[in-house]
Formats: sequence, structure tokens, C-alpha cells
Amino acid sequence: MFVVKKFTFNSFLENTYIVWDENSKEALVIDPGCSNKREETELGEFIKNNRLVLKYLINTHCHIDHILGCGFIKENFNIQFYIPEFDKVLLENSEIQASLFGMSINTPPLPDKFINSETKLNPPFDKIKFLHTPGHTEGEYCLYFPEELICFTGDVLFKGSIGRTDLWGGDYNSLMSSIKEKLFVLPNEVVIYPGHGENSTLGTEKKENPFFAEMNIK
Repeated sequence: MFVVKKFTFNSFLENTYIVWDENSKEALVIDPGCSNKREETELGEFIKNNRLVLKYLINTHCHIDHILGCGFIKENFNIQFYIPEFDKVLLENSEIQASLFGMSINTPPLPDKFINSETKLNPPFDKIKFLHTPGHTEGEYCLYFPEELICFTGDVLFKGSIGRTDLWGGDYNSLMSSIKEKLFVLPNEVVIYPGHGENSTLGTEKKENPFFAEMNIK
């Protein structure tokens, strides 16, 4: 059984997730957004106090608010770092991204590996399916746990909204196609853990999300 812990970090109120196996304590971090010493300490102490063994650092995409803590995690834990290949340019230009928002960043390292639709992690994370969902960025991937019926949707799908498409790598038509063809084909019971805001379910978003409510998606 997997356990999920959410942290909300930085001025963008970005959701950082730790997911771990209850038995082995092996864990992965998704989109670390910790942007200062206080947030880094909060995240690091949670990992240590719960005796988690970090195995993977995974970015759904590489916009600035989702990569602020990558340097901290990589420097302090022996961990494999995965990003979408098409978002490498965003990671490499992290300082430019930060400057556009008047921010500074601990420059993140280059990834160890790139995510693709065939990516397989080691147990206990070997059942995760990586769903390519471009539109918010060119490379973004959602992480679907089919046995737990949970999905980490990054900045693709939110409770009551969708990701922005006016940023670097955005495309509205691609985003809508990604949601309808990759996410809405999953069971309605799937709980989504988005990059910002509250959790929801795919069934709820089909019915109540204003971008889709009139489409009568089953």
C-alpha cells in the first residue's frame, strides 16, 4: 500500500508530493517546489523522521515552481532524477525562468534519465504508468498508479480547472486532447493529485469542471 503526503511550497502554492510504500518505506518525490531553507527543512525532516528511503525524484514537467527544490533533493539524497526529455530546455534555463519572476534558484542538476511512455521503475514502483500529456508544456507526463487508482496530474488537470497554456511550451488544443484521451479514459474513481489546489476525482471533473461539463463525457 502506498501513502501520499502533500506539501504546498513557494509563492506559486505548488504541491510537492512524497509517495512511499508502507512496508518497505521506499519513496519517491514528485515535483519538489521547496524554495527556501524553511521549506527545505520541512521536507527533509519529514523524510528523515519517517525513515523513508528515497529512490526517485520525478518531475511531471519543468516549470520554475516545480523544480525549485530539485537541487536540494539531489544534493542531500542518493536518488535517481527523471524528467520529460522535451522539458530539458526548461530545466537548463531554470535561471532565466526564475529571473522572469524575480526569483533565485539553486540551479538544478541535469537528469539521470528521461521519462517516456515505456519507463519502468524498480519495485515497489514498477506498476506506475507514465502518461504523456503535453499542452501545459511540450513534455509533461502524469503518473498513474493503476492498483491504487490515483494519478498525479501535474499542471495538466486541476480541481475545477486546467493548466495554463500561455507559458513556455503551452498549447491549448494539445492540453485538451491530453486530458480527454489520456486521463478521462481512466476509471472515474481515480483520485487526482494536481500540481496546485485540492484533490478531486476524474469522475467529478468530467461532470463539474467548467471546461468539460457541457461535453457529457462519460
